[in-house]
Amino acid sequence: MIEIRWHSRAGQGAVTGAKSLGDIVATTGKEVQAFALYGSAKRGAALRAYNRIDDKPIITHEKFMYPDYVLVIDPALAMTDDITMNDKETTKYIITSHLSKEDLIAQIPALQDKADRVYVVDCIEISLDTIGRSIPNAPMLGAFVKVSGMFELDYFLENMKRVLAKFPQKIIDGNMQAITRAYNEVK
Repeated sequence: MIEIRWHSRAGQGAVTGAKSLGDIVATTGKEVQAFALYGSAKRGAALRAYNRIDDKPIITHEKFMYPDYVLVIDPALAMTDDITMNDKETTKYIITSHLSKEDLIAQIPALQDKADRVYVVDCIEISLDTIGRSIPNAPMLGAFVKVSGMFELDYFLENMKRVLAKFPQKIIDGNMQAITRAYNEVK
């Protein structure tokens, strides 16, 4: 089973990102869960979203997991949240930051022995440039596609267009650009 934990703030799109990822994974025939846990969900409040992916039915519904991937959408949460909680020796971290990977790791002691599994991309800048708003979930999905190798980029983009079909074409195009740019820029 592949387990993914998202660290975000309400309004940054982590719940939508987890659900979109779940929708696309479901097209592959795999079993998937996408859910979130949060309190009052006021804009800016910290929250966590989750995905589970497996070839067989997923019977657990608890938030407790040993994540294979930790996606940190809000850069401040990389510093204040326990993003390494219950990690494994293979857990990969994708963190939104304007800092270089080296500078980011230097500020987060818990990541210093995990440098080979840390990936950095500035999802906020990418979303501002491509979508026009700070909604960094689409760039994070692009970075995840690259790091995980779970999908070919073209397959993911085609299915994401279907997920976003209810939105105006301008929004769809911006999201496609954001996903592609993050896919190419994640380091």
